[in-house]
Amino acid sequence: MTDVVLLAGTRKGLFIGRRSSGGAWEFGEPHFNAQAVSAVAIDRRGAAPRLLVGGDSAHWGPSIFSSDDLGATWREPAAAAVKFPQDTGASLERVWQLHPAGPEAPGVVYAGTEPAALFRSADRGDSFELVRPLWEHPTRDQWVPGGGGEGLHTVVTDPRDADLVTVAVSTAGVFRTKDGGASWAPSNDGVSAVFLPDPHPEFGQCVHKIAQDPGNTDRLYLQNHWGVYRSDDAGGRWTDIGAGLPSDFGFAVAAHPHRPDTAYVFPLNADSDRVPAEHRCRVFRTRDAGASWEPLTKGLPAGDHYGTVLRDALCTDDADPAGIYFGNRNGELYASQDDGDSWQLLAEHLPDVLCVRAAVLD
Repeated sequence: MTDVVLLAGTRKGLFIGRRSSGGAWEFGEPHFNAQAVSAVAIDRRGAAPRLLVGGDSAHWGPSIFSSDDLGATWREPAAAAVKFPQDTGASLERVWQLHPAGPEAPGVVYAGTEPAALFRSADRGDSFELVRPLWEHPTRDQWVPGGGGEGLHTVVTDPRDADLVTVAVSTAGVFRTKDGGASWAPSNDGVSAVFLPDPHPEFGQCVHKIAQDPGNTDRLYLQNHWGVYRSDDAGGRWTDIGAGLPSDFGFAVAAHPHRPDTAYVFPLNADSDRVPAEHRCRVFRTRDAGASWEPLTKGLPAGDHYGTVLRDALCTDDADPAGIYFGNRNGELYASQDDGDSWQLLAEHLPDVLCVRAAVLD
């Protein structure tokens, strides 16, 4: 057993859970009361873990907050950390994603936003600059908002090379840069867009989430608006791996932190019926890179269930065996400490759970 911190961003605040070695989970009072928390991150590259939160106040608007003492105190920059330059004619609606890069890029944190844009920080999230080449991409005027808005919701960095970054946008699809953001190219070959006249366009797919395989950083898993995919060349080409799932519609996908070829999804019935597939609360796991899938249900509700898991509400920590976590729109928060083999209910009756992140504390 290890010390773990768990962040659960909800429609009305942030909940922080702690589990000491060998002990039970403990949760304190919510932070950022009445704010929608759509993005959270845990950055462990400094002397102390830094918690990052993307909050959205109905009165004050969106902002980014940070804590270096596990939530005992919080800082908000005097000037907006994420702000669109005046010449863009845009204003920030919300922060969808906060992603600390790896040790190959010390201090770098990426923020994905609505309107769909990528911002880069070099000071661990205190201030950000717009990545203009993506904002000014020649396809941008053809991007169309998804049902939840036009958001850049996923950032994947390559631990071998800080210049390799992959992002996903609803509904523009996957874009990659190989030169640190100076240029970007669509990377959607093989991913379908069943809602368009041409179901295989260069861009315009409604990608919901991407996760990177820890054993092979060129291997990515993708949950699409219909379709679960794998790429073995860092997104150059995608292959459908949805066979064996009760539905290939869903939002979330996560990869095991240590075991290659192992990933997790939470299938939903359909885009027109966004509840758990067959009304069953089940996480599905593959241990062979999508060749087969198994339902993980021990400890989860056995009866009819309607708790939708959103794209950032499924995650893993980096323990071994791994902790797997998910929250749903019923306000339930579940955890597994054995790679998903069994589950326990950590909290219930929370506001809608929008995002979760967990990490082992050194």
